[in-house]
Amino acid sequence: MTAKLSTTVNQINTLVANEESRQLILRFFEFMKNIGTSERYQNNNLKAIIAYSKFLGPLISLDQVKCRIQITSFLDSKIKGVEQDPDKRWITTWNDYLGRIKYFFRWMYNYDDKRFEYN
Repeated sequence: MTAKLSTTVNQINTLVANEESRQLILRFFEFMKNIGTSERYQNNNLKAIIAYSKFLGPLISLDQVKCRIQITSFLDSKIKGVEQDPDKRWITTWNDYLGRIKYFFRWMYNYDDKRFEYN
């Protein structure tokens, strides 16, 4: 059973240990709401970014990520062995997380505060 959007949003405050990352994720959520994305899309993006933030830990915030290896090491943690996944379905998961993380970082580096009013 999948978590509702409201549950995922509530988890941001409890699961993200880094305050800067928490604020970035909340702003990202507001951005997605304001542009009219579906709740399912918002929920899936938030879950992926929360998982990535947890992977980084409390000492590294999302805005401190500068190296490709910081992202690929998280993505590579989704790889399963042939015994667990003989059809290599992990590739779909790997690509899904990659797409959601790319969307987040593109938003983070390219959005303009003057164009997007959040309140």
